[in-house]
Amino acid sequence: MDIDVKNLHPLEVRLLRHVAVGEDITAERIIKELDYKVGQCNQAFSWLCAKGYLVEKSRTNRVLYELTDLGREQQQKGTPAQRIFTFIQSNGPQFLPQLAEALGLEKSEVGSAFGQLSKAGVTGMNSENKAEIKKNELPEDILCTASLLQKGLAGELEESVLSDLEKTAMAKIAKKRGANGSPFKVIEREDLVYTLTEEGEAAKKAVFDANITGDEFGSVTAEMLTSGSWKSGTFRPYGLNAPTSRLIPGRHNPYGNYLQWVKDKLASLGFEEFDGPLVENEFWNGDALFMPQFHSARDIHDVYYVKDPVHCKEIEEPWLSQVAQTHENGWNTGSRGWGYSFDHEFTRRQVLRSQGTVLSAHQLTKAKIPGKYFGVARCFRYDQVDATHGADFYQTEGIVLGKDVNLKTLLGLLKMFAEEIAGAEEVKYVPGYFPFTEPSIEVHIKHPVLGWFELGGAGIFRPEVTKALGIDVPVLAWGLGIDRMALMHLGLNDLRELFTPNIESVRTRRGN
Repeated sequence: MDIDVKNLHPLEVRLLRHVAVGEDITAERIIKELDYKVGQCNQAFSWLCAKGYLVEKSRTNRVLYELTDLGREQQQKGTPAQRIFTFIQSNGPQFLPQLAEALGLEKSEVGSAFGQLSKAGVTGMNSENKAEIKKNELPEDILCTASLLQKGLAGELEESVLSDLEKTAMAKIAKKRGANGSPFKVIEREDLVYTLTEEGEAAKKAVFDANITGDEFGSVTAEMLTSGSWKSGTFRPYGLNAPTSRLIPGRHNPYGNYLQWVKDKLASLGFEEFDGPLVENEFWNGDALFMPQFHSARDIHDVYYVKDPVHCKEIEEPWLSQVAQTHENGWNTGSRGWGYSFDHEFTRRQVLRSQGTVLSAHQLTKAKIPGKYFGVARCFRYDQVDATHGADFYQTEGIVLGKDVNLKTLLGLLKMFAEEIAGAEEVKYVPGYFPFTEPSIEVHIKHPVLGWFELGGAGIFRPEVTKALGIDVPVLAWGLGIDRMALMHLGLNDLRELFTPNIESVRTRRGN
C-alpha cells in the first residue's frame, strides 16, 4: 500500500504514532496523553477518519448539569424561595418590594420565587397586600433544588443518575442558553470512541519508516533565524502547487441587501419607518409596555445594563406619571394595574435596547390615526449563540392604528411576513403571552433543516399601554426576528452565516 505520509499534519502524525490497533481512542485520552487542545483533537480525528485511518467504534449521548456562579451563590445563601420563606417567618408579612430590598434580590427574582411558593400554598397575600406564610413547611421541589445545589458542588451531575423528582426540579433551574442566569448549565456531550483501521496501522508503520515525528517545522520564524535552530531541524514539505484563495473584492453583503429589501417592501405598502437609540431606559424598554418591574424578563441576566451613566436624567411627562399610575392602580385605563409601588429610580436605569417594541412605545406618543409604522431595530439580549439565537439581533417591529383594525387584520399581516418576506411555505400561529398585548400570538415557520422555530410575537396592545401613551383606538403590534426570516429567504441553516466574512458562500445560496 502506497501511503503519502509526508503530507500528514503533525497532529495526525503524533496521534498515529501514539495509538495501536484494538485500542479505544477517545478525545479525553488524547487530550491527556498528547496535551492536545479540544479543537486540535477534533481536527485530528476528522482528518484521520476522512483518510480511512480511524473509524468510529461507538457514540454515546449524555446530558450533564454543571453548577454556575449563581448556583454556587444560591447554595451558600439559599435559593430566593428559601430566603423569602425564612425572612417572612422571622420578620412577619412583607410587601414584595421590601423583600427585594431587604434580601438584595431583583424584583423579578422575588416575583418568580413568591409565585412558586404561592402555587404550593406556602405563601399568599393578606388583606394589606403583604406576603405572609400560610404553611410552615417548604414544598418538596424547593427542598429538592437545595439538595441538587449541594450535590453540584462536587462536580458535574449526570442526568441518568438523577431521580424523577430531581429531573423535574432540574428542568426548572437549568438552561442551555443564558446559563449564567440559572443555577445550572445544561451540557450535552457526545462521547465518541474511535479505533485504528488496517489502513491506519499501515500509515503508522509508514510514518515510523519515514522517521516522521510530527515535530517538523512548518514555518520559519525570526527567532529561528536568529538562533540558528532551523539548521538542526527538519521541515514539512510545502505544497507549491496548492491553489491560492480566491479574492473577490467589492461585493455587497447579502444580509444588508435583504434588510434594505424588507424596508423598501414595507415602505411601498404605505408604512412609515421609525427608529431610535440603542441605549434606552427601563421606562421605555419595559415600563411603558406595562411590563411589571418585578417581571422575570427584567432579570439582570436578560438585558445589558449601561455602566456609565447608570441613569438617564429624566423621563418625559406626562407619560411617566400616567404609566406609573397605570402600574399602581390602573389610572384611567379600566384596569386595576399591577398593585405595587412604582419605582421611579429603577425606571431611569439605562440598558441596551432588548426588544424592538421600544420603538413602538415611543411612536405611540406621536402617531397619526389611522397610521402604519415599522422599524428594523438592532436589539441586545444575553443569550448563548447557536444556529437560531444571537446575543445581538435584528427585529422588524411595527404597529397599525385605527378604529377598524382587528385580529383578522393582524393575521393577514403576519401571513404576509411569513410567506412573502421570509419565504416560508409552512406557517402556524399559536397562542402566546406578552405583558403588553391581549390577545397575543406567536408565529412559527418550518425551516427545511432546522424544523419549526418561532419567528416572533404579535398581538393587540392592551389599553394599559395605549391609553397611558395617549392613544384610544386599537393598535396592532408585532416584533419578528428578521434574522430568522433571512435564514429562510437566503437559504441558510445558521444565523451566524449572516455575519460571516465568507460573503461568497452566502451569495451562492438561492442565487443571491
